Amino acid sequence: MGKVYIVGAGPGDPELITLKALKLIKEADVILYDRLVSPQLLSYAKESAIKIYVGKEPGESHKQQEINKMLVEFAKRGLTVVRLKNGDPMVFGRGAEECLYVAEHGICCEVVPGVSSFLAASAVSGVPLTARGYSSSFAVVTSHEDPAKGFRSVDLSRIAGAVDVVVVLMGASKAHEVLEEIGKIMGYDTHGVIAINVTLPGQTIIRGSLRDLIKMVREKSVERPAVIIVGKSAKLSEKLYSVCR
Repeated sequence: MGKVYIVGAGPGDPELITLKALKLIKEADVILYDRLVSPQLLSYAKESAIKIYVGKEPGESHKQQEINKMLVEFAKRGLTVVRLKNGDPMVFGRGAEECLYVAEHGICCEVVPGVSSFLAASAVSGVPLTARGYSSSFAVVTSHEDPAKGFRSVDLSRIAGAVDVVVVLMGASKAHEVLEEIGKIMGYDTHGVIAINVTLPGQTIIRGSLRDLIKMVREKSVERPAVIIVGKSAKLSEKLYSVCR
């Protein structure tokens, strides 16, 4: 019986992968990789490795059962399987779902953490999630919940009133709604950033007050993938990065 590794590939920049993840890529017999995984990482795989693209477009979910089955089928053949996922597998990455499926079939599954896009967005935008005098708490949520639940569990109004910084992943298509909801609680003069294509060549950081950001997204849609960060510590963004220009 083989083994399955659910591996975080990081936010996009191939240099941000962990040493353990890179070691597993080099040793893998099979690699199932996501849409945003850097091709450079795949170049480290051994020549005999089977590489299968299993990326899903936003909103596409029918492939998940196929992915789960492939993980089990390859492992039952005695192969070392790496499921290479963007960011961190356990942060809105369906890593738990895949690992549970594998474990239910009597196969050992190990999760290898990666740098999540929300951590990368904080770093590249210059918005600390915690900072003395500005923020001592933060929350990370998604703007896309599973419709199969039949109810909404992310209450942005309640969350915005409970923490100093709110981070919203996969927020591009609902950017206007997200910013409005947070603004009603934190105030429209509160600063925020929209970080697009974090750590990738096309990276774009949009800074401003919620009032300015809402006006911008009303006039022009936000490119995917995007991370939204709002809170008092966003004021530090310009100061931290002004000297790098």
